[in-house]
Amino acid sequence: MNRIQKLINDLCPNGVPYKKLKDIGDTFTGLNGKRKEDFSKGNCKYITYTNIYNNPSIDLNQNDYVYIKVNEKQNTLRYGDILITGSSENMEDSGMISVVCEEPKENVYLNSFCFGLRPNEEYSKKLFPGFSKHIFRSNFFRKQILQCSFGVTRYNLNKKKFMELTIPIPPIDVQKEIAKVLDKFGELEAELEAELEARKSQYEFWREKLFDDSEAKQYQLEELFNLKNGFTPSKANDSFWTNGIIPWFRMEDLRENGRILNDAIQHITIEATKGNIMPENSIIVSTSATIGEHALLTCKSLSNQRFTYLVLKDSFKDVVDMKYIYYHCFLLDKYCLHILNQGNFASIDMKAFKKYIFNIPTIEKQKKIVDILDKFDKLVNDIYEGLPAEIKFRRKQYKYYRDELLSFKELVVNE
Repeated sequence: MNRIQKLINDLCPNGVPYKKLKDIGDTFTGLNGKRKEDFSKGNCKYITYTNIYNNPSIDLNQNDYVYIKVNEKQNTLRYGDILITGSSENMEDSGMISVVCEEPKENVYLNSFCFGLRPNEEYSKKLFPGFSKHIFRSNFFRKQILQCSFGVTRYNLNKKKFMELTIPIPPIDVQKEIAKVLDKFGELEAELEAELEARKSQYEFWREKLFDDSEAKQYQLEELFNLKNGFTPSKANDSFWTNGIIPWFRMEDLRENGRILNDAIQHITIEATKGNIMPENSIIVSTSATIGEHALLTCKSLSNQRFTYLVLKDSFKDVVDMKYIYYHCFLLDKYCLHILNQGNFASIDMKAFKKYIFNIPTIEKQKKIVDILDKFDKLVNDIYEGLPAEIKFRRKQYKYYRDELLSFKELVVNE
């Protein structure tokens, strides 16, 4: 950081110029005139919307292809090109930008839902691509982007307004030093993500291996559990949904809050349950619509009709640990994907579902397995202690230093 400040003091003590994008370069379009079949028999790489959205620096190794005829006139990408997504379903995602930070070794094209900004001869020398990829995703620039997006259900970028936006252009040596510092954060995050993927693979391996126990007793699902269906109380009856105290679970709860839940986003009244309140420590399994999801509910509850409750029978309460069942249900999730009913609406064959086999070892062994898997789960999923927490911290740290390092005093030019 001290080296960056010294460079700024030496090279631009009075500030740096801020330039409009229209002064930096010109826009170019993505693919045009392409049909659906051109993407099924492709012979040339093209950059997808998702590639731009997900990567500050374009990933040229992704294998997405489009068919290009000999001598067909289409724009190809160059080192330093700035690629912009033209529209988005969400306002905050509008105009995401990625930069071509390496020279393409072959012709690479841009998809039709995006456009590019190519620095002119002057700024191709004054703007370092490794710096561009950070500045165009900074809070400073994202705030400007949102001012030139418009729409209701889909948000589009106004190109004319976009080209009026400004970015700071410090001396090239300053740009390179800032890029070097910020890239180190990206390298560390990539290392952590690679470690996380390796741990996830280990976790999934042991999550299957530990249940492959030839000495364990085997029980069909219907032997262990009473099956209950969730349902949705009438939306027309406001009294069912006002001041409710019973958690009512939907798929959104799993997506937002994980798989071990003690409360729901929505609540219903006791009257709305029609006496069908499910006991705590029940498992819900998605048996229609979205298949292959489950959760352990540690509170009394009800769910919508997309879930089937697994309520442990009283005769097994002393020999079955429900946390063990929770982990075993990751295998049940996979099984469910292979017993789907034929039809337009996804649902599972409940007859086959009831025949799923659980391996149930001694209660002591169940607890040991739970302890092992809890440690893995905390490492790969815990946003407060595990690797996800470390990655989250590093991302926050990167954003802080990015916005600090990219805040420049503007050079005032007296005319």
